[in-house]
Amino acid sequence: MSKPSNTPGTVFLVGAGPGDPDLMTVRAARLLSAASLVVHDGLVDPSVLDMAPPSARFVSVAKARSRHTMRQEAINALLVREALAGRDVVRLKGGDPFVFGRGGEEAEACRAAGVPVEVVPGISAAMGAAAAAQIPLTHRDAASVVSFVAGQCKGLSDQNWAGLAGVGRTLVIYMGVATSEAIAEKLIGDGLSPAMPIAVIENAARPQMRVLRGQLAGLGALVAADKVKSPALIVIGEVAARNDTAELERIAETAL
Repeated sequence: MSKPSNTPGTVFLVGAGPGDPDLMTVRAARLLSAASLVVHDGLVDPSVLDMAPPSARFVSVAKARSRHTMRQEAINALLVREALAGRDVVRLKGGDPFVFGRGGEEAEACRAAGVPVEVVPGISAAMGAAAAAQIPLTHRDAASVVSFVAGQCKGLSDQNWAGLAGVGRTLVIYMGVATSEAIAEKLIGDGLSPAMPIAVIENAARPQMRVLRGQLAGLGALVAADKVKSPALIVIGEVAARNDTAELERIAETAL
């Protein structure tokens, strides 16, 4: 809906959840069903986009490793430009806007330009993937700490993950498919057991979802052999083997 030219529209930063439209919040579904302009990421499932009216205009700003349809600065400018023209914008993001979604940058750009902005949280990719795979991120017998990190963010070697993975802890890695072998080497080099259980969850909460399990030392080989592609998350920790009693007993004896 357009407003008088002197009245800016509102930018709604909306979390689309992990993929299944039924996992969106009521607020997100209502906004999308009434949207006239939807700016969306490539990780948003087509079934979610189908919830918008047929008359809605869609702008894809999909990103892929080393290839961006639109740079972040240009996305920020697009949101501000459309809102200043009096149009409400539904900025649709996979998962939650504020968990590796650059929602904070977009909200800052809107506020700096005097554009009203509202954040509508979504089920994060980590929460949705773990639930779909029935892997508890915390468990009284296995993990009391959970951490989220990006597998590619200003250079993997520059990131300090000390203390994030190990016995009693769960590490969830976003965007780690392309660097999975280096991730395993990094964690083992930091002292984590090569036998620590891992799970790779591909296309979480979607009909084509896959859950691949193994050990940390074989993470890179697992990703390569099964041709894992994004969207996918990597879960590292004892919780990744919660459905395998024999594996849990082995972990108790060998984990560092």
